[in-house]
Amino acid sequence: MSEQSSPSSRKKGIFSRIFSRISMIIATLVLSLLLSILLEWIGIAFWWSEQGHLHSQNMMLTEMQWLSNDFTQSIFTRSSTDLATNIIANMHYWIFVKTGIQDWLANPGSTSVERWIYHYGRAYIESIIYVSIVFVIRLIIIAFTSPLFLFAGVAGVTEGLMMRDIRKFGAGRESAFIYHHARRYVMPLMITSWVVYLSLPFSIHPNTILVPSALLFGLMICITSATFKKFL
Repeated sequence: MSEQSSPSSRKKGIFSRIFSRISMIIATLVLSLLLSILLEWIGIAFWWSEQGHLHSQNMMLTEMQWLSNDFTQSIFTRSSTDLATNIIANMHYWIFVKTGIQDWLANPGSTSVERWIYHYGRAYIESIIYVSIVFVIRLIIIAFTSPLFLFAGVAGVTEGLMMRDIRKFGAGRESAFIYHHARRYVMPLMITSWVVYLSLPFSIHPNTILVPSALLFGLMICITSATFKKFL
């Protein structure tokens, strides 16, 4: 019975791991979006109250310019600018037009309550739309720069296995402590860089965050591969 159930349990284990990874990525994206909206609201309340929703609008224009100028090459069939333009157009239609927000902003109403909501809430409501568009632009940039993490990981594995072979045929010492700790930080390092980049309430060039994160990602994989046990 145990021998027959072992293949099915392995399949369940693989599927559960894939499902947990997908769930973790979705939860990370939702958390990053909510955090970016919250930080933008805090900024409107305390730091850039005079700019209001224009702060997030300027952020959107800056991020879009970086996307169109610095990420022209793509491993996909469509360019990054075309993809972002189509997604933003659909978002504008479903969030702005379909919900009636665009009509409400053009004609807020004549009652005192509606005027009050329009006066104090417009910046926060419009900032949600622009922050969501910035979030999508940054997510597209992460998708287009994903080969950077892949190449860093491959380089880390190659260098790490070479160092492991040198240690294996030499007099190198085993260190399970370093191996387990380096392995533990591989995925959190990449996820943390995504959360930080997606949630920043100001514009910063993607290379400032993603390139160092990819290098650290490759370094952790290199250390993990190099400190893997000598004999299986």
